[in-house]
Amino acid sequence: MQKVISATVEGFQCTGFEMNSILTGYARVKAKWKGIPSNTASFINQDFWKTDLSKYNNVTVFLAPGVMEVLGRKLENELPDETRVIACRFPFPDWTPTATEDEGLDQTWAYDMDAIRKLSTQA
Repeated sequence: MQKVISATVEGFQCTGFEMNSILTGYARVKAKWKGIPSNTASFINQDFWKTDLSKYNNVTVFLAPGVMEVLGRKLENELPDETRVIACRFPFPDWTPTATEDEGLDQTWAYDMDAIRKLSTQA
């Protein structure tokens, strides 16, 4: 949820999904304490696996490596071409990043959905 708060500071409107209601509540309190309006950073206690993500054009994920391949298929099916996906700590195994930053535990990978789709149709 820290990524949601950090992104709002940079001017993004963000939605964070968390299945643990305690962590969702903590994120809401932390955002309020930092003065971030709820219409800028919202936190939803919901399973994003069951959520249609097609309305989002920026997605940041921080999940275990074992689910990244399955998540990649979900994102390919739902996200618009202009979407940028940022993966924190663990990359998508079958995607080629547009950019990468930092290294080790702080490494992030940026992927553009239109480029991902073009590469998958060439394969």
